[in-house]
Amino acid sequence: MAPHDPTPSPDASALTDFTVDLTSQEVLRRAQVMAALGPDWNPVEVLLGEEAAYDLLYSGLDAQQQRLYDDLVAAGVLPARGDGRAAA
Repeated sequence: MAPHDPTPSPDASALTDFTVDLTSQEVLRRAQVMAALGPDWNPVEVLLGEEAAYDLLYSGLDAQQQRLYDDLVAAGVLPARGDGRAAA
């Protein structure tokens, strides 16, 4: 009786190309996202709301906070807003 060797011999011609087309899944995912957002979703209104929130977040900074804000903007951590100063 011959010993059993479970290791297959490497044969490049035995390899099979394996591809998966996720296009239909991506279309379904995007449709579900849009359905979840609903018909009243307004991207411009959302962006304006975000801008207003950032203006409020960076308003009324004291001198030390303003210096830190300016340093973070200069380092590229925060985007410059308006004239480069936090809102008053």
